Amino acid sequence: MKKKIIFFMPSIEGGGVEKNLFLLSNFLSPKLNITIITADNFSKKKFSNKVNFISPKSNFFYKKKKYLKYLICLFLLFKEFLKNKNIAVFSFQANIYAILFAKLLGLKIITRSNTSPSGWSSNFIKFWIFKKVLKFSDLIIVNSQEFKKQMENKFKVKCKLILNPLNLNTIVNKSNEKLNFSFFNKNSLNLINVARLTDQKDHLTLLKAIKILSEKINIKLLILGSGVNKNKINNFIIKNRLKENIKLLSFQSNPYKFIKRADILVLSSSYEGLPNVLLEGIALKKFIIASNCPTGPKEILNNGKLGFLFKVGSEEELVIKILKYLKLKKKCKKMISNSFKNLNKYDFNKNCNIYYDCIKKYLLN
Repeated sequence: MKKKIIFFMPSIEGGGVEKNLFLLSNFLSPKLNITIITADNFSKKKFSNKVNFISPKSNFFYKKKKYLKYLICLFLLFKEFLKNKNIAVFSFQANIYAILFAKLLGLKIITRSNTSPSGWSSNFIKFWIFKKVLKFSDLIIVNSQEFKKQMENKFKVKCKLILNPLNLNTIVNKSNEKLNFSFFNKNSLNLINVARLTDQKDHLTLLKAIKILSEKINIKLLILGSGVNKNKINNFIIKNRLKENIKLLSFQSNPYKFIKRADILVLSSSYEGLPNVLLEGIALKKFIIASNCPTGPKEILNNGKLGFLFKVGSEEELVIKILKYLKLKKKCKKMISNSFKNLNKYDFNKNCNIYYDCIKKYLLN
């Protein structure tokens, strides 16, 4: 009987991690017996019909706290184990519960860590637990070089670097879909930000920068995303009378048709892993301005040679970089061209096949 590979992903919220889960599971499903365990069963329709799903029958858990989702998914994993011992686990996030549970059941497990420890390792208890638990993984996968160094130095574990697979053709094709959207116009500088509305993404710095710039130039910012900070962002827009300058739309299954119509894609995060959205912006030949946060932007933009980097949390520096773009448009156009050429290393088939080789080596042997 073919060994079943369980992709353990309690929450599928529509961000970069989920996008990689979608791409990789669909790529692997003709080759392997792939099953996704998640608390969010509404996502099933996005995946290949060759990908199996184990999830609650209702959407009751969709808006519940993540720890409740972890518990229900661990229960579903145990239930599956009782039916079929011939399984292995691929935790698509560095989930300590999944690692411990897999080891308790004697199962092999690959852990994919997707967010720089810089964002949370200051919490001593969390840091100590992760340091003790991560070593039980058969393989730890990270998605940027700087991220790899951080993990190996902080947690004393060996990591495998696999870059995010980028499906260039899909992005370009989806960007060409029809869009009736009149917010952007030819007379303004049009910016877009695509990110969950959470503290990690630091929208406040971006909003403050737009407030300053709105008094100097004709500027528009479109934010695509959903999350806990929606009301906070809306309140800032209303309080500072920025409705003409800033528009907030919820999560979009196809953000590419919006990105295509922008001049600049901007990322203001306080920490990342390897932000997919920057690669997608480059794929659509947009200029990138990103915070120099750990980890990812500096690597993608080659230390600022392929786009502009600004200090994390500095709206003043972000303002300077946006105005610099207006002064150096010809140079920025060349940077866009060079950044597009640099996408080869994120090739979809190449990086998906590296994942496939790792699964064969660490989970199937």
